[in-house]
Amino acid sequence: MANARAEAESVMFGALDSLFAATGVKPKDVGILVVNCSLFNPTPSLSAMIVNRYKLRGNVRSFNLGGMGCSAGVIAIDLARDMLQVHRGTYAVVVSTENITQNWYFGNRKSMLIPNCLFRVGCSAGLLSNRGADRRRAKYSLKHVVRTHKGADDKAFNCVYQEQDGEGKTGVSLSKDLMAIAGGALKTNITTLGPLVLPFSEQLLFFATLVSKKLFNAKVKPYIPDFKLAFEHFCIHAGGRAVIDELEKNLQLQPVHVEASRMTLHRFGNTSSSSIWYELAYMEAKGRVRRGDRIWQIAFGSGFKCNSAVWHALRNVKPSPSTPWDDCIDRYPVELVDGFPTHNHKQQQ
Repeated sequence: MANARAEAESVMFGALDSLFAATGVKPKDVGILVVNCSLFNPTPSLSAMIVNRYKLRGNVRSFNLGGMGCSAGVIAIDLARDMLQVHRGTYAVVVSTENITQNWYFGNRKSMLIPNCLFRVGCSAGLLSNRGADRRRAKYSLKHVVRTHKGADDKAFNCVYQEQDGEGKTGVSLSKDLMAIAGGALKTNITTLGPLVLPFSEQLLFFATLVSKKLFNAKVKPYIPDFKLAFEHFCIHAGGRAVIDELEKNLQLQPVHVEASRMTLHRFGNTSSSSIWYELAYMEAKGRVRRGDRIWQIAFGSGFKCNSAVWHALRNVKPSPSTPWDDCIDRYPVELVDGFPTHNHKQQQ
């Protein structure tokens, strides 16, 4: 327990120190705090640890989300947005992290060994504001959050499941149906998201094929909308190579659109809910986010959930100080073959 707390403190406090230094916001000015961590939920909570460390004010509205998986970062953003709509003139801090120390599986069941290979510790901290004066210095404006929950289906509910094996060793089991379930959740999510972001021509094509299939039982191939017309940048949860490959194929994306996801997975592994922020930091470090660009963050998590957040860049975005890419961005992207870097990759910007 002591080591797990030390791990949490190291990444959370490090991210928050950088956030407060970069923004100039004082901890006492924070009115809303949302922390999400799926597998480590001590008492006092992680949010209480932050309140204690930074001496946040006594009436801070703090929330601690646990057990919600890798898509909880978008859920935390959604909660912060809802709170900001009620409480005016304040700041919300959102911290997304995952903890490894107490959640390493020491058994031999194959389905429970996979997370040992993928998951790594990570953390992100973001600042949201509803103060009009902050718009001139804000990086992004949050446009949409779309959340899909498939927990009513037993297969979806059980496909990512923390349990004990036959020897009593605790771990997280991943079902062989995981990718199919994720695909179904994605389809439901983009069906809701599409009308909010797609050009009318794409909506019309999608609706026409849907009507043909439903009303006339026509054997038509489902039309996949071209989301490249709606977004310049894609932050796909770095849950594993199979996840990124599947979304690249199903959404008909180009390699450049999934570069940030692949490089994040290569450099940091699956950092759970914070991975979509590592990916956005990659794009910023490369100087690719320009004023007016639209960013789609999409994440999958246990339950089973698929959640999307849509952001609009308010200016040409420069990288934040002290990002995790500071010491290595010049070496990326690397050329990957079967998920592994080659030795003859070219340096690209």
